[in-house]
Amino acid sequence: MTIEKTCVLVVDDEQLIALALTIALNDMGFTVCGTAATAAKAVELARTHRPSLVLMDVRLKGQADGVDAAREIHDTHPTPVIFITGSRDAETVKRIHEDHPSGILFKPVLPNQLEAEINRVLGL
Repeated sequence: MTIEKTCVLVVDDEQLIALALTIALNDMGFTVCGTAATAAKAVELARTHRPSLVLMDVRLKGQADGVDAAREIHDTHPTPVIFITGSRDAETVKRIHEDHPSGILFKPVLPNQLEAEINRVLGL
């Protein structure tokens, strides 16, 4: 898989964080195929674009969270998900691990941390 053909879906309900992740991904040579602030939109975009990777915030707008969205995405298209969260509490981390994440990053995420984790997950 080459970086140029790698479509990444960014899911975060904070617009500034989604924008920062998009810029960082573009600077790394990845294509962002969409951004979503809700679990429902994330699932819809994943079905449409079939991304190579999803960067998923845990807490999202609406009733469903990022773990719910990741599960639904996995049901239709097995896609690696790197969870991004600002919470290190045991309950959140436990909930993330219920979905067998490809990776977990804790906010604030530095570009070099993001790139290293993506490269590890995608085997680049």
